[in-house]
Amino acid sequence: MFRPDAVDDRRSPQRTGTAGWAGSPVPTARFAGRPPRGAARLVKRGIDILGALLFFAFFGPLYVALALCVWTGGGHPVHYTQTRLGRGGRPFRFYKFRSMVLDADRVLERHLAGDPAARAEWDTYQKLENDPRVLPVGRMLRRFSLDELPQFWNVLRGDMSLVGPRPCMERQRGLYGDAWSHYAAVRPGLTGLWQVSRRNELSFAQRAELDIAYVENWSLRLDFSILLRTVRAVIVDGE
Repeated sequence: MFRPDAVDDRRSPQRTGTAGWAGSPVPTARFAGRPPRGAARLVKRGIDILGALLFFAFFGPLYVALALCVWTGGGHPVHYTQTRLGRGGRPFRFYKFRSMVLDADRVLERHLAGDPAARAEWDTYQKLENDPRVLPVGRMLRRFSLDELPQFWNVLRGDMSLVGPRPCMERQRGLYGDAWSHYAAVRPGLTGLWQVSRRNELSFAQRAELDIAYVENWSLRLDFSILLRTVRAVIVDGE
């Protein structure tokens, strides 16, 4: 696991020495060039399609129930959409259950302008522990990552994979620095190493290091391991 001071959060991630996750060292000295290719890419895509179809087959009623909860707790629209960057840096429309107020961007800017501590937290982590934009029903959705379920539509469409780097926004692209080529080498994921690596304690720079580690060490076995750990993180740990 990364130490909190392992990376200077004010700069793009620097790739020196080694980084690790779950106690295992991961080499990050150079781009090893191991994203899925050829047959491996087709297998990974097939698993993505099967996984998304199985989700809607078995959890369709849950999806509808959550949509109703969002509608009664926060009104219309039920889904939140935003442009994110996918494989090759191509933009795509990203889906979530709406967990925030409608004028979220304005609320955030007003909050950050009046709270220097919150501004520092946002600049480091690109998120806030006590986010004034989040609706009451949104806190429940986020606690168990249920707001992410609409991204199974993105998986079916081919915008995303079940496992990969979390999709980033255009304004976050520069924060990746030299790690951008790694991010752009694969489809972003519904879950990834960041999701199962105490994400609330990691800066954005450390998140980028995890994306490097994922791409350089990719295998189907690693994907299945991350999926299993994600289930545990959501059900057991509530993260």
